[in-house]
Amino acid sequence: MQDRNLDNLVIVGGGSAGWMAAAAAANAAGRACEITLIESDEIGTVGVGEATIPPIKVFNRSLGIDEREFVVQTKGTFKLGIEFVNWGRQGHRYFHPFGTYGVDFDMVPLHQYFLRARQRGMSPGSLDDFTMAWQVAKRGRFAPPTQDPRLIQSTYDYAYHFDAGLYARYLRSYAEARGVKRLEGKIADVGLSQKDGRIDFVRLEDGRVVAGDFFVDCSGFRGILIEGALKTGYEDWSHWLPCNRAVAVPCAHGGEFTPYTRSTAREAGWQWRIPLQHRIGNGYVYSSDFISDQEAQRTLLANLDGKALADPRPLRFTTGRRKKAWNKNCVAIGLAAGFMEPLESTSLHLIQTGITRFLALFPDKEIDPVLEAEFNRLTTYEWERIRDFLILHYCATERTDTELWRYCANMSLPDTLAYKLAHFRKYGRMVSDGPELFLNPSWLAVYLGQFVEPSGYDPLVDARPQVEADRHLASLKKLMAETAETLPTHRMFIAQNCQAATVET
Repeated sequence: MQDRNLDNLVIVGGGSAGWMAAAAAANAAGRACEITLIESDEIGTVGVGEATIPPIKVFNRSLGIDEREFVVQTKGTFKLGIEFVNWGRQGHRYFHPFGTYGVDFDMVPLHQYFLRARQRGMSPGSLDDFTMAWQVAKRGRFAPPTQDPRLIQSTYDYAYHFDAGLYARYLRSYAEARGVKRLEGKIADVGLSQKDGRIDFVRLEDGRVVAGDFFVDCSGFRGILIEGALKTGYEDWSHWLPCNRAVAVPCAHGGEFTPYTRSTAREAGWQWRIPLQHRIGNGYVYSSDFISDQEAQRTLLANLDGKALADPRPLRFTTGRRKKAWNKNCVAIGLAAGFMEPLESTSLHLIQTGITRFLALFPDKEIDPVLEAEFNRLTTYEWERIRDFLILHYCATERTDTELWRYCANMSLPDTLAYKLAHFRKYGRMVSDGPELFLNPSWLAVYLGQFVEPSGYDPLVDARPQVEADRHLASLKKLMAETAETLPTHRMFIAQNCQAATVET
């Protein structure tokens, strides 16, 4: 019987996307399929994906990567969520936690009792105080959550901040040790089959020809294969997410060593702050319609914790996605598939899920169109649900002080997001038409953190007078605060567990 399995898988582009794809493919397929990665040292990578969300732990574990070694090798730190500053109002801040809000003590969700207390004029405090992640994070502490569901320490989760360039280097070593072949060079030409339009080969500038059965496009914004060769098309979302540029710069530690990312809304966009062991990553994501490149750069440099360690690096992008992430015998991963600004640290996650979907639908030489259709269906759904969550941050604002925020407060919304907002504004309920990356606690954080106030609450709350909700809320907040005080500081945990010699203790 003729062998129909893929003989050659060619990955075009390195960076985080390319080497995550190479490592995962080598781990899954072993040496049964020859895997070649083509990249050029002359072509830089975007490399702003330094903040992650909890599923990155699943990806690393699937490769058998030891967490301690990973943190050491990437100069990583730990992340319990994202603090948002000046988004709903100037001078206001809230926290998007990794984990739940307290522990549900009734069939009705905890936040419904919180809403009732507040609407009756009581003062339950900030919603942030009911999440273990913030109780730990605001104290600058960290320890992994316990696996014992009886303990309040089990109610939070975590991710990482790390140097994306060091992560790519680490995964390169992993992949090459498992047989991945790296070729240095730039793509000069892409050869398409006259029979079916599939990609037959890529030709490098020095004349070398690399043929493959299937190609993975990790070439970044350029999309050399998916767009340059296959003309797939792009769906532009900039009318909902108007930021189209960024400027990034690292700086020295000069302030808090926080176990969380910070996003600060500014005149024409927002600034990220990502603390690593050896530096802090910073960037200003903005709309060129509302601020000049020069002013954006000045704003960023004026709001650093310490001395800038490099020249500011500009980036340009159009938020959106390819109309098909899988086209013929090519799948686009990472920036080649599209771009959503790193407001909720989804850049590396979308690489991860693209790879995971591809391996779950791994083709043979026939490359059946049903695989392409399913991959694109799932990808479209995931990207659109994340898109809606990002749009919520912009549209749910009371700010009217600059042109950008006035535009965002009045823009039309996707029907899918408008439907969610209508439900929450009525009874404080979260609804969804299927599985999503961001679950109810995430939506709740942004809704209430940015003053999307329900007019009522779940009617079942008043039907359950036997529930001592006020007592439960008070005891939960007290327990979380007391427990958080027992944990080591973030600096201490890294120094003691990750051999972070560069961290001051």
